[in-house]
Amino acid sequence: MQMLLSHSLAGKIRNKCLGNHCTWSEKMDNGKTEPLSFNITDDRTDLYGFERPHDFETYKDMMDAYATVLSRRSQRWSKLLQERPHVEKNMTVKRFVRKGVPNEHRARIWMAASGAREKQESNIGYYQSLLEAEHDTKLKETIYTDMHRTFPDNILFKTKADSCLQKALFNILVAYGHHNKAVGYCQGMNFIADISF
Repeated sequence: MQMLLSHSLAGKIRNKCLGNHCTWSEKMDNGKTEPLSFNITDDRTDLYGFERPHDFETYKDMMDAYATVLSRRSQRWSKLLQERPHVEKNMTVKRFVRKGVPNEHRARIWMAASGAREKQESNIGYYQSLLEAEHDTKLKETIYTDMHRTFPDNILFKTKADSCLQKALFNILVAYGHHNKAVGYCQGMNFIADISF
């Protein structure tokens, strides 16, 4: 699971989540902001931070069997990405995407496929400037009201989790609200923004 944050924000929240259950790594390539990834090491949750089903043995058996499929898929993606430094939209990539993008490649693939990488490179510093600008109080209050409703069963969004993802989500929603003032914030945007994590 990948989370996109500005470099300065990353330094503030890295290594703060849930003690050793959430670790942050920072990747910088020629001064460009790269996605920050986190790994969840709690046996009670899946890799996205959601509590596992109560029938853990059945879940474990299913995941053990599926691990070979995921491993083979990951190897194919790794080979494809080694052959091509830039992700191109073509039939091979389309077929691979339809079968699923392995976690370790998701940030790179989705940033390229969605066009977000180009937007990010053409608007360097824009996100940070939105965060540093004076914020509309009503917008902030509306977003705060919805924060505790965002995936209440996910350990990364619980308030006792040192709220590192809540703060990052809040920043994204405030930045978007100021970027698109005609829309601002609407209930449910928290879930849409959370998918980017």
